[in-house]
Amino acid sequence: MRASYLRTVKFCFSETSLSLWYYFLQLRSFNSQAKFRNAHYSRLTYSDSQILHLLSRNKLQDAHNLINEMTQRNTGHGLVVHLTSLLTKFSKHGFIDESKALFELMPLRNVVTYNAILSGFLQNGRLGDASKLFEDMPERNVVSWTAMICGLADSGRLSEAKRLFEEMPERNVVSWNSMVVGLIRNGELEEARQIFDGMPEKNIVSWNTMIAGYAESCRMEEARVLFEEMEERNVVTWTSMIAGYCRAGEVDKGYFLFRGMPERNVVSWTAMIGGFAWNGLHEEALLLFIEMMENYDARPNGETFISLAYACAGMGFPQLGKQLHAQVIVNSLAYDDYDGRLSRSLIHMYSSFGIMDFAHYIFNKNMNIYTVQSCNAMINGYIRIGRLEEAQTLFDTIPDRDEISWTSLIDGYLSTGQVSKACYLFNNMPDKDGVAWTAMISGHVQNELFAEATYLFSEMRAYGISPLNSTYSILFGAAGATANIDQGRQIHCMMIKMQSELDLLLENSLISMYAKCGVIDDAYNIFSNMVSRDLVSWNSIIMGFSHHGLARMVSQGWKLFNAMRDVYAIQPGLEHHVCMINLLGRAGKVKEAEEYVLRLPFEPDHHIWGALLGVCGFGETNAEIAKSAAKRLLELDPLNGPGYVVLCNIYAANGWHVEEQKLRKEMGLKGLRKVPGCSWIILSGKVHMFLSGDKSSPNSGRVAVEEGHTSFGSDKSFRYSTTHEDITEMQVPDSDSCKAQLLETPPLSNTCKGS
Repeated sequence: MRASYLRTVKFCFSETSLSLWYYFLQLRSFNSQAKFRNAHYSRLTYSDSQILHLLSRNKLQDAHNLINEMTQRNTGHGLVVHLTSLLTKFSKHGFIDESKALFELMPLRNVVTYNAILSGFLQNGRLGDASKLFEDMPERNVVSWTAMICGLADSGRLSEAKRLFEEMPERNVVSWNSMVVGLIRNGELEEARQIFDGMPEKNIVSWNTMIAGYAESCRMEEARVLFEEMEERNVVTWTSMIAGYCRAGEVDKGYFLFRGMPERNVVSWTAMIGGFAWNGLHEEALLLFIEMMENYDARPNGETFISLAYACAGMGFPQLGKQLHAQVIVNSLAYDDYDGRLSRSLIHMYSSFGIMDFAHYIFNKNMNIYTVQSCNAMINGYIRIGRLEEAQTLFDTIPDRDEISWTSLIDGYLSTGQVSKACYLFNNMPDKDGVAWTAMISGHVQNELFAEATYLFSEMRAYGISPLNSTYSILFGAAGATANIDQGRQIHCMMIKMQSELDLLLENSLISMYAKCGVIDDAYNIFSNMVSRDLVSWNSIIMGFSHHGLARMVSQGWKLFNAMRDVYAIQPGLEHHVCMINLLGRAGKVKEAEEYVLRLPFEPDHHIWGALLGVCGFGETNAEIAKSAAKRLLELDPLNGPGYVVLCNIYAANGWHVEEQKLRKEMGLKGLRKVPGCSWIILSGKVHMFLSGDKSSPNSGRVAVEEGHTSFGSDKSFRYSTTHEDITEMQVPDSDSCKAQLLETPPLSNTCKGS
């Protein structure tokens, strides 16, 4: 039987039978679903079921007659106990109207009966009925008062709950604990601590409640003090501390406690699994789940699978996620998903995999409990696999959208170059936050619309939206890409005025920007003053040195390169080796660059050979090195157009015209074309861009530069210009400081509209 089942599961996980897999699992759990739905009937006698049936159909007289028949068969006290128990069962399963009708038909009642219906009202959110009943009760005890206090506190009516607590004729430890819980749930942690400290007696629930309150607020130092003061702890105590540490991001401390627990249950296992998952330690979460299943008798619950779904999504293992979903269905947990959290986790998981058919099925099945988070996961899933039309359709049909919904779709259009659609959405977005503005700026930079990105930044500030660190980083990248040092320094000054400290992201961006703009001393100054550096920091400064090719900087580049490995234990990656080749080549040390390549501890790929070819130049001295590098490059990448172009130019410069013509013929046969060269210059606040050989502009003959600094011949033609007056006008900072005064200037025009 087991072998047959395994064969069936193996078949169901084949790529060609996903729909059959889903059908099999749904069929497998059909009986469990039916049993769950009828569970409350199976615990009732025939007479009790008849009473529920009559009350549900408002046949009160028939129900009354049936109760009278029961009265004749039972003593008064026995009947009160039985009907009170029945009333409690009805309330527990949501039949509160039937409970109320039964209460009114009961010939005899006692304080337990009153408390039962009072609790039923409160559990079903009928606070008005509960308050009226509480006022009319002929007798109250501590249970009555405590239940009412809990109900008021749970509804947010804390002042009424505190008044009732003060009026209580007597209190027990449950009453005190209830008041502490109510205060914590309403965010009154300090007042809850005062009540806790004033309790005449405490039990383990009292301590656990206060510890959980601190843990949920990430106040783990205060929670730890209470934890250490406790004379007796149970599994709830330990689990609260573990969950609190994980919530505060201190996973190591949580895991240390977890390993020291004297006993564990499924809740404690789930708390640790969830702690790993929510802190991005997805592999650790899955490994701990496997340990739980192999070594401990703890059956996973819905919360366990919710955490595991996010872990599977983070790991990016679709087949593992499908197996997890299969376990959810086989264990009938999908039908106990009353709040929809399990379904939402599965939607998130499948959307992150790009398996949108499964995500769509679960989403449609749970439309009654959908949330905007589920919709956002679906939209991002469609965007991830390039199905933007379906993302747009879902966006248009959902009734609730938030900033994430809008920003996700805008970013999706920008990532595929559909700038006009992104702009239309952005202009119609009701509430634009810093993330949305930054997404628009980033998208325009990615699409090489640098002037439009700058305008958007000005608009962002005009609307009073504070730029994010990532906003500045993107603009520094744009300034570096266009070698616009004035713009880069202006933004740098603005950033310094608006925030005092730089983070690693901004420092790396500044190094790259200054290096690309030719101010390598400023780039190195920022690098030298960094408190901490990562791989990007080293890449940026080494690449900056390599691009400038100054001989005095070769030794400095070697020093930095060696320090990565010897001092900071950072192993050089491919990009570092490319930087060193560029550094040596631009300093005229092409032979040393070739020797460096030949000494590499791995087989060079096309990036390495391309970098070596690029620094060979046109001279005869390096021609043989160029020929060798080009041969290896074109063996690895036969369609590398720039490689062919560089080699053709080297042949031409050295008079090897036969080889040149042969190579150009080969390029033609392969359909390879040279990309036109491009240059630009900033004059009087305008960026002028030129493409090699383009004579389409009326200014193609020449462009006279103001003050007689520069002019271009007919081989360079005017192609593009735009002003940058929309950037805030300020003094350009020198290399030592960025003192500037902001002067607001009106923007040019809304270039985003109608893009």
